[in-house]
Amino acid sequence: MPRSIWTGAISFGLINIPVKVYSAIQDSRLNLDMLDSKDHSNIKFKRVNENTGKEVQFDDIVKGYKVGDEYVVLEPEDFESADAKKTKTIEILNFVKQAEIDSIYYEQPYYLEPDKSGEKAYGLLRDALSASLKVGVTTFVMRNKESLAILKPYGKVIVLNRIRFEQEIRDVKDIKTPVVSKAKTKEQLMAVKLIEQLTEKFDISKYKDTYTNKLLKIIKDKAKGGTKTRPRKMRVVHTKTDDLMAALQASLSNKRKAS
Repeated sequence: MPRSIWTGAISFGLINIPVKVYSAIQDSRLNLDMLDSKDHSNIKFKRVNENTGKEVQFDDIVKGYKVGDEYVVLEPEDFESADAKKTKTIEILNFVKQAEIDSIYYEQPYYLEPDKSGEKAYGLLRDALSASLKVGVTTFVMRNKESLAILKPYGKVIVLNRIRFEQEIRDVKDIKTPVVSKAKTKEQLMAVKLIEQLTEKFDISKYKDTYTNKLLKIIKDKAKGGTKTRPRKMRVVHTKTDDLMAALQASLSNKRKAS
């Protein structure tokens, strides 16, 4: 397990559960470097002083907020002064049904590991969440940003899943879409039938990052001096409105043949 990225405590009523936070995800993309096309030298980025052009060491960098023409520089203690409790506490505000939280709000999951002194309370909270089929709504501060999150059981661990605040979600009013239809047309009934035919139990292990594997194969082939193959040009085919019923019927027919 990598190093923890945050330490603090879950606040559950009058109970405090000391925990460490670990990232629950890892990137499946290839780690590609940026190179100069002329000689394939690695491109490096430097933090430089805008006025002098000289490189600035990371330890000499501070954070500031511009007020007028001047910057107000913030010290580490200033962030804690804003809300010292939230900088060290994952406070459970209330409990809700997870189904009530739309997927658009979900952002990033983290694993919580209890300190030895909090193992019993950690297990109690995890098992109570499982039994109640509820999740805890919490707030905490990480990297100087207040976050909203839920606490939910995931096997033997409690997951802290960061979610977005309502004001972070853009309004859909400027997105042009057809009017929502409540009438059950023939096309809609046929579409529902196709959905039912293609419905199966969700199994995450069935879905693989095949693009990365194919890209890695191309890299290995090129490393061995393999020939460069030109991909076929993909053309986006637009289904005409009049063809919807025919396309749906053909889709159902193809599914039956595959079965």
